[in-house]
Amino acid sequence: MSPVTSRDAQDAQARPAPSEADPAVAGLTVGLGGPTGRFARLSSSWWTPLRIALAVCTVTFALGVLQKAPCMDAGWDRQSWRPFKALCYSDIGYLYQERGFAEGNVPFLDTGNYPVLEYPVLTGGFMEAAAQITWVITGDPEQDVTVEQKRDTAGVFFVVNVVLLFLCALLLVGLTVATARGVATRPGAPRGQPLDALYVAAAPVLALTSTINWDLFAVVLTAGAMYAWSRGKPIWFGVLLGLGTAAKFYPFLLLGPLLIVCLRGRKLWPWFQAVVAAVVAWVLVNAPIYLLAKEEWLSFWVFNDERASDYGSIWYVLKLAGNEVADVNKLNIVIFAGLCLSIAILGLMAPRPPRFAQLAFLVVAAFLLVNKVYSPQYVLWLLPLVALARPKLRDWLVWQACECFYWMMVWLHLAQFLAPGQPEAPDKIYWFSVILRMAGTLWLMIVVARDILLPDKDPVRHGDLVDDPGDGVAPDLPAREPVRV
Repeated sequence: MSPVTSRDAQDAQARPAPSEADPAVAGLTVGLGGPTGRFARLSSSWWTPLRIALAVCTVTFALGVLQKAPCMDAGWDRQSWRPFKALCYSDIGYLYQERGFAEGNVPFLDTGNYPVLEYPVLTGGFMEAAAQITWVITGDPEQDVTVEQKRDTAGVFFVVNVVLLFLCALLLVGLTVATARGVATRPGAPRGQPLDALYVAAAPVLALTSTINWDLFAVVLTAGAMYAWSRGKPIWFGVLLGLGTAAKFYPFLLLGPLLIVCLRGRKLWPWFQAVVAAVVAWVLVNAPIYLLAKEEWLSFWVFNDERASDYGSIWYVLKLAGNEVADVNKLNIVIFAGLCLSIAILGLMAPRPPRFAQLAFLVVAAFLLVNKVYSPQYVLWLLPLVALARPKLRDWLVWQACECFYWMMVWLHLAQFLAPGQPEAPDKIYWFSVILRMAGTLWLMIVVARDILLPDKDPVRHGDLVDDPGDGVAPDLPAREPVRV
């Protein structure tokens, strides 16, 4: 038996099996022989946690692609009834036609009679790479391309992106497996539970939202950063986090929770290394576009600053109800700053140092709850964080149900299927879906905060067996006592 297999076997025997640790999982095993027994051979099967998770992810992602079939069949035509009424909308096929890709233009550097790409630089690079692969398949694009030709190549572009995003999904699941397994935080202690990655691989929202936009690209870079931190590599953490921020703004938020973890663990130097590496990586990616096309580079920031309250946010519901908030941007900053301060106090006063994934989830979830837009695919930002912060089946199912209900309602809202018969009557079913979605996320925040205050209830720690498998930076240093404020 190899050392790795021996170590995995010892971990499997030392930590509780999922069917023992989670009553909801135990209930689901009744028809399959019941919870894991004491003589079960936990490490002899070819089906390792990684292989199981990757197989489940493949099935989940495939079901999501099939769900987009009506829009693929319609040729990504905005005038068609299908995008919203068939619940298959995706930005990918439409933005290819509407941001210059169909004519062979390079994002940010080329302009024309179309809007400037309103995405961060690295996401634009991902789109350009997919466009280049598309043109290899379809032939070089032409400036005078017809509408029909645009739709035909948009279909190929969508398929190319599906393949690339599927690779991102597999990598995301693999990184979550490795991060959840983590490292032993004390000599002789078992590592974490790699099967927690199934909360990513089997998530309905992974199927429903992965191909709506390119968020999965930023999510996998962020997951890579968390994996690097779990392996004690703060510089690589910073590099990957900087790249993630160059693809989507939200990864930058993780530096705040990491500061709290480092304060409690007396390891500010690794945090400083991570911050410097993140800034350098972000600057190196953005500098060329900034220097060559400053106005186009600014389009992402201008768009988000000037954007009104939009779909999925509580501010959008208030606007629909006739109570629009005048300056959402300032109110967002004030509320989010207050929530971040509360999370910091929670992390500093907790009886034991909180786990990085717990604080990261709380901060990103708080950002989404108060943001002026909460698109359906933004749930992907939370997916790996939930798997690492709160791997409990009951809570996961409640959250997934709320997200799936909102996902369905937002398309029916856009299709005007939910509009009442009376003119100008409010679409209260959609309002309810927004509030329910927020309630599902808030519920997770509450139970994660409780786990921080009551570490014995933390499903990852398993009492004193495991501390934080996702924190591999200087794990032998003594942790600080709670800060009294």
